[in-house]
Parts: sequence; C-alpha cells; structure tokens
Amino acid sequence: MFKFTGKVLSLSAATLMVSSVISSAASMDDLIKAAKSEGQLTTIALPHDWCGYGDVIAGFKAKYPEITVNELNPDAGSGDEVEAIKANKDNKGPQAPDVIDVGLSFGPTAKADGLLMPYKVSTWDSIPDSAKDADGAWYGDYYGVLAFEVNKDLVKEAPTDWADLLKPEFANSVALAGDPRASNQAIQAVYAAGLSGGAAAGEAAGTAGLDFFKKLNAAGNFVPVIGKTATLAQGQTPILVTWDYNALSGRDTLKGNPPVDVIVPKTGVVAGVYVQAISAFAPHPNAAKLWMEYLYSDEGQIGWLKGYCHPIRFNDLAKNGKVPADVLGKLPPAESYAAAAFPTLDQQGKAKEAITKNWDAVVGANVK
Repeated sequence: MFKFTGKVLSLSAATLMVSSVISSAASMDDLIKAAKSEGQLTTIALPHDWCGYGDVIAGFKAKYPEITVNELNPDAGSGDEVEAIKANKDNKGPQAPDVIDVGLSFGPTAKADGLLMPYKVSTWDSIPDSAKDADGAWYGDYYGVLAFEVNKDLVKEAPTDWADLLKPEFANSVALAGDPRASNQAIQAVYAAGLSGGAAAGEAAGTAGLDFFKKLNAAGNFVPVIGKTATLAQGQTPILVTWDYNALSGRDTLKGNPPVDVIVPKTGVVAGVYVQAISAFAPHPNAAKLWMEYLYSDEGQIGWLKGYCHPIRFNDLAKNGKVPADVLGKLPPAESYAAAAFPTLDQQGKAKEAITKNWDAVVGANVK
C-alpha cells in the first residue's frame, strides 16, 4: 500500500540504547513509573476533532491519571510544531512540546536538524518499514486522503473533481484547511490539484498546483481563510478542502445542521501520512515515550480509526481480527481510495519547497 521510501541509516550503539523496543513487562512498568514521576506531557497541534484525538487524549488520561496533558496551540501547522521545538530548546516550561504529530516530509528534515529523540515502541515491527525511520526518529501514525467537505444547504450541486472548483457558481466558496506556507494539509491540497491536472509527481505537481490556485483566486472562488467545520457551517467557506477524516468528523459533529457531503475527488487523490516524533529537548521524555506506547497500542490505533483515520498498523489489526465491525462499517467505501497516490519523501519534499516558497508570488492570497 505504501509507495514512499525513506533513507535507511545504520544504527549506532547510542541510538540502539535510546531507541530499543520495550520487550518486557518489567521495562514497561519502569517506563510507566518514570512517566508518572514526571507528571506531565506537553502536546501541540492536536485539535480534538482531528482524527479522533479528543477521545484518544481522554483515553490516555483515563489510563494514566497521574499525568497531566498540557495541550499547546491545537490549530498549529506542522511547520509551527517544528519551530516550537527550535524556539524552546532551552525551555523546560509549559511552552516546550514533548511530542509532535507532523506531515511525513517534516520528519526527515526535523531529524536532519537534530530536533528528534529516537525511540521505538513495543509494536515497532508491525509498522511498515516504508512508513518509519530506521533509527526510530519518526514513525507513521495514520493516513487519509484529501476530500471536499461541502455545505449542502449552500451548494446545490457538489463538485466531484478539482477542475469543478473553478466553476462560476462556486464564487467565494472554496477554502483550504490551513496556510499552504506552513500547513502540511494545505500543501498536500495544492499538490493534489497539480496532480489532477496531469502534472508529474514532485516539483512539477507543486508548481501546477500553484497555477491552479492562482486561477481559483483570480476567479474569485478562493476564500483566503483557514477553513474549519464551523466556518463551513456558518457559510464563510461552503466548500472546504480537507483530509477525509476531518470532513467525516465534521459531518458527524454538525448532525445535519447543515447537511454535509464528503466527496473524494475523481482525480488527484492524494494520501497523506502523518508521523509522530519526540522532541530531542523534551522536558518529559518518559511521558513522551509512554504517550507513543499508548498511540501505537491496539487501543490507541483503534481510537484513530474511530476518528476516520486509517492507522498505520491497520493491516496488522485487520489481519488479527482486532478492528470492531461497527467501526469498519462507518468508513467510506474502499473504491474511493483505489486510485490514491502515496507521494515519496523526495516527491513531497520537492513539492513542499515549490509551494511554500512560491505561494505568495504566484497565488498572492494571504491565508490566515
């Protein structure tokens, strides 16, 4: 399923020491004890309606009530998360994140900058090799595809593909769910639009995506605000380009007021993998490791699935009959994902550079 590749690096003795897999009950007990003694975990950029995180965080708190979860800036983008680590290298206070959840391309760059602490969870072997750093610096957590979340009260005939968004009936209607200069979700949306137009994967698709959004903006169809389910419901952003899991969660939250369509486009179907990592400067490193153990346990992975995200261990869970039937029944049909493209790290990196550096010059819309 995963077509992207990572750079395989040799493990040093030091790396093996800090990233060794927890393999015994005794070592897990030691980790729990150490995490409880720290008493706090600081997260960043985890909105409760994203990927089921509200219930996932609640599950962690219920299991480890001795650990206070300090949640920073839930609406931050991946770039903001990395900058928060850099800005708080010497800060052991509440503004220093222990862990991050970022788009795939941000993992290798953060590692190269020395910002991540290697660690391998006890379920490490069931994470696909193509979705994790060999040293344990970062590891895939979940994925989804970009979709259109549509307010049916305001949009009578929903778009079915990217080219439809240029139609005059969608004036002042289309928004991204982030700033394409910093948000992985928004960057991938621009990239997907480029692929839909026939551009080759990588820098070419990034450049073509910028041209598409230039046209969308010139036509008066693009709304330069960071769209959310609330802005969609209020009519400010009737069509929101967002991950399928956020769109489906938003649909459920609104409960038909207004009614919402969630549409996976016919072309330019881009699957985005997010990754977890621990800050190299984490004030609470043991709590951070325990958080990772929880996220990659069966319980944590199914928590994400309940939030409509496909967890990275999905194939392993399904093979072993661990996925509840009622959860599977709420997911979109498999055929919607048949044409999904999983960009390689190289393709993502080149597209990201093209989009983030040239958005202002080409599109000229200040998304905020």
